[in-house]
Amino acid sequence: MNSNGRNQGSRSRPPAAKRGAVSQPPGRFAREHRVPDQAALASVEDAWSDGVPPPSPATRVTDEPARRVITRNESPDVFFSCSINPYRGCEHGCVYCYARPYHAYMDLSPGLDFETRLFAKRNAADCLRRELAAPSYRCEPVCIGTATDCYQPIERDLRITRGIIEVLAASRHPFSLITKSSLVERDLDLIAPAAADATAAVYVTVTCLDPGLARAWEPRAPAPWRRIETVRRLAEAGVPVGVMVAPIVPFLNDGDIEAVIEAAARAGARSAHFTVLRLPHELREVFTDWLRERFPDRAERVLARIRDLRGGRMNDPRFHDRMRGEGVWAELIARRFAMAVRRHGLSRDRVPLTAERFAPPAQAQPAGDGAQASLF
Repeated sequence: MNSNGRNQGSRSRPPAAKRGAVSQPPGRFAREHRVPDQAALASVEDAWSDGVPPPSPATRVTDEPARRVITRNESPDVFFSCSINPYRGCEHGCVYCYARPYHAYMDLSPGLDFETRLFAKRNAADCLRRELAAPSYRCEPVCIGTATDCYQPIERDLRITRGIIEVLAASRHPFSLITKSSLVERDLDLIAPAAADATAAVYVTVTCLDPGLARAWEPRAPAPWRRIETVRRLAEAGVPVGVMVAPIVPFLNDGDIEAVIEAAARAGARSAHFTVLRLPHELREVFTDWLRERFPDRAERVLARIRDLRGGRMNDPRFHDRMRGEGVWAELIARRFAMAVRRHGLSRDRVPLTAERFAPPAQAQPAGDGAQASLF
């Protein structure tokens, strides 16, 4: 074990099949760092060199009883002040995910652990019901899935997100969702009536239209064409949909900006939004290891351009700059995005949701009374 060098042994194996991260750096709070057995690693690498990928690590889900599920923030960079995350970690395995460093708080690696060691808040719906019923509760739109995908594969069986939406819909509480998953279509029976009541919206993340790139950096998320189809099905059901082109990474998916916006507009999206890649804490090592493994021909160009966007650094935590970057290249991305949005008639504003109909769980009435929505 080694507590000195963060990089020693972080690359514990060749890339696992159907996983995003190719390394397992220790969390920034770790006191010890496990170094792999080199003989065992050599045998795995020999198999990899013969074209046989190592087996994918199994997904492990641990129950995490929650005391509260609504988190509040005062960040000027996000469109929500309240959020709910039914899970910690995400099996989609997106290698660029800004939420990876949160796994360090669980004494786990933001690398492969983030996508294989998951935590589920099975009591989330009950906690939410209690929070909404509290006399001091102040209703504001809440966003579900801001630090995990609320419709990642384990949701199919656990149905925690569905339980949360049931509570919100019954209380006519405004909510939005952020997801890459077509599984959101399962809950249209709840989301569509809430949308008709001006209390629901969905944002679908589509980073690119290139299936090869999507498989490489979002290995367990639906293919891009399937996400566009989800946009279409949500829109046809009357749900206001926005598309998130996030993150934009120079020399990887920046060439797809216009194509993604056009496809989303044709499918019925109402708005489009973007962020530029940021690499806080351990994500810097996770993403750099992946980039050099998957795209060695352009890795250094990508990293150099990220530094150009971040004032010479790999990450800029400052409000207002951290989502969009700075400098000439950031301005170029923003200009291209704005032109594409305007060309296809999309909005850059979030869907307004109303809180005027909220009724605490003990007083909740079903939606659909025919009254006109009052937006603010």
